Amino acid sequence: MFHVLTLTYTAPLDVVDKTRPEHVAWIEREIEAGRLLLAGRQESLQGGVLITGDISVEDAEELMAVDPYQLAGLVSYSRVGFNAGLRAPGL
Repeated sequence: MFHVLTLTYTAPLDVVDKTRPEHVAWIEREIEAGRLLLAGRQESLQGGVLITGDISVEDAEELMAVDPYQLAGLVSYSRVGFNAGLRAPGL
């Protein structure tokens, strides 16, 4: 199952940005491991969106739990899982 993970900042952006290097390094490791496919800030700068690879609900929940932003208490997360019946080649 693929997942759309939406995070909403619960702290001011200048506070969130202090933890951004650790958050980005974590994302890069998860992309390298294949658990994340895409990641970026929302256009509104009120949070971010992560698109997972084909992983279990438990793995998606673990991703949300170990995000440095989450560990620092800077975000809240929501998750929408979906079965990708149609997908681009290579996914």
